[in-house]
Amino acid sequence: MNPAFSVILLTVLSGAAQGLVVLLALAFLAGGGADPAFATRAFAVALALAVAALVASFFHLGRPERAWRAAAMWRTSWLSREVIALPAFVGATAIWWWGVSRGLPRPLTHVFGPLACTLLAFVLWICTAKIYACLRFIEEWAQPLTPVNFVLAGLASGFVLGLALLGPDAGRGLAAVLGPAAVVLTLAAAAGRIAALSRNAALRHRSTAQSATGIASPTLRQVSMGMSAGSFNTREFFHRASAAGVRRIRLVALGAGYALPAVLGVLAIASANPALWRLAALVQFAGLLADRWLFFAQAKHPQNLYYERVS
Repeated sequence: MNPAFSVILLTVLSGAAQGLVVLLALAFLAGGGADPAFATRAFAVALALAVAALVASFFHLGRPERAWRAAAMWRTSWLSREVIALPAFVGATAIWWWGVSRGLPRPLTHVFGPLACTLLAFVLWICTAKIYACLRFIEEWAQPLTPVNFVLAGLASGFVLGLALLGPDAGRGLAAVLGPAAVVLTLAAAAGRIAALSRNAALRHRSTAQSATGIASPTLRQVSMGMSAGSFNTREFFHRASAAGVRRIRLVALGAGYALPAVLGVLAIASANPALWRLAALVQFAGLLADRWLFFAQAKHPQNLYYERVS
């Protein structure tokens, strides 16, 4: 597949915002409320990321002015459900922040708000992941690890980002609890992603050139794309990166997205140096962009069997 950068940005930014809100929710539920200065920063960053993700979602639409129609099929379409869940998550988070800043009763700001936003975060993760996991003809996506990896990557990036936002005013107590959690989540996300990549590398696709053309010859191969110029199919369903290029991107995705942030997190815990968490957040963001490109690019649409020469 040839993913639009706006889709990659949408899913990575939204996932980080959801993870950061879950971190805030846990801080309010378990600790009676996060440090006010830290909570303000975290709410502001989470909302900024979520709104940026919402804006990015418009850039891969053919007719952005008709975006509202995307929600019409919510009964059967996971995409429509995501279109509803993302603004709902943004709105609920903004209302929760408003309630905290206004000093509303604690049951609303310390129980109902965190639980509602956490629920919406997980609903949004599932809706986003199921857009791809429900496509049975794309076997790289149609697996249980797809929603698991969306959730784990979002939680890991949100927790690392939350630690990057901690300041001296938040104290070391919160960092001592969240630091190990961020490292564990990052390692769990890495394990899930490696498992998915290993499973996809061993895939034997049900559709073959023989089944696509009806020609049973075991030596069947395509030597041209069947046309003298490209088309929508060859532009949208082929990423055109070489095999060596894909391998390099995979190394960047796993190294920068998971391995290096985990190492930096361990060093940050050992040295109590918050600058390392900020570095980890920046590195992880770049790595997750590469990883999400890899997620889309490695998906093989059955129609590609008719344009094998292009790939």
